[in-house]
Amino acid sequence: MVEAAPKIGAAQAGANPALLKKFYADMLLIRRFEEKAGQLYGMGLIGGFCHLYIGQEAVVVGMQAAITPADQVITAYRDHGHMLACGMDPKGVMAELAGRSTGYSKGKGGSMHMFSREKKFYGGHGIVGAQVPIGTGLAFADRYRKDGSITLTYFGDGAANQGQVYESFNMAELWKLPVVYVIENNQYAMGTSVERASAEAHFWKRGASFNIPGEEADGMDVEAVWTAGKKAAEWCRSGKGPIILEMKTYRYRGHSMSDPAKYRTREEVQTVREKRDPIEHLGHRLVSDGLASEDDLKALDKETRQIVNTAAEFATESPEPAPSELYTDILV
Repeated sequence: MVEAAPKIGAAQAGANPALLKKFYADMLLIRRFEEKAGQLYGMGLIGGFCHLYIGQEAVVVGMQAAITPADQVITAYRDHGHMLACGMDPKGVMAELAGRSTGYSKGKGGSMHMFSREKKFYGGHGIVGAQVPIGTGLAFADRYRKDGSITLTYFGDGAANQGQVYESFNMAELWKLPVVYVIENNQYAMGTSVERASAEAHFWKRGASFNIPGEEADGMDVEAVWTAGKKAAEWCRSGKGPIILEMKTYRYRGHSMSDPAKYRTREEVQTVREKRDPIEHLGHRLVSDGLASEDDLKALDKETRQIVNTAAEFATESPEPAPSELYTDILV
């Protein structure tokens, strides 16, 4: 169960009204997009694996607001939310999910493997933990070029136990690479709880043997994430090397669309939805602080649903890749 007792509190953040509204709109877009993706998957219009980000929206929205357009992002296979937060077009993302030629990877990458050099988004990786050394390499390129950029390298609590993660930690600290390792701890590595799979369940401590500092933040509170993200980005940009951020969050759906999620109770999920939902929490705050009305939020939801519906129509009406695409984008 995700708890509401982070090391870094939202009270320290102080986001302005315009930014709070943007947080809400960005999280809502991810939520509605993922709900639509789930529907299309159920209709057989999306094939292969599909891992939804519903419940975790505050993490990527808060972190993205803490960095600059010149910074780089890489993540695992639960990646649609990261793409949208980076500013990638919902139509292109949905088209890729549907395996269409208008998708970001020409319909050949699907849910887990799409990229945008323009938005500095480097995937989407299907192998557990494989993106961590790649993200470390991106940070090495930043250091080599001395361009002042940093890299956000996301991975989950399950990937945190992979050996290549610790090899990356060691190299990153040795070379003082500007990389923020963002551990999205959604409490379950596939179907196994953190307590059953990890001898040390406080993932922000995982860099201790490499002298990498760590912080824990409330991943269900976008403002708390933003505060932690700004602090981490400043640490990296100042030349101090890597830092680890553990985001305590929670996914509402199964590990993937094929997961019945019988390893946890409905009551557990419902309790988090009712008490800790990042979008509902911020929506109530916007209304109570006089920054938006209930009608404003309803109008935004209607507008967001239309954006997502348009993306779905674009995807389903786009052509599939030509057979000749089998021979493009390969080395040999």
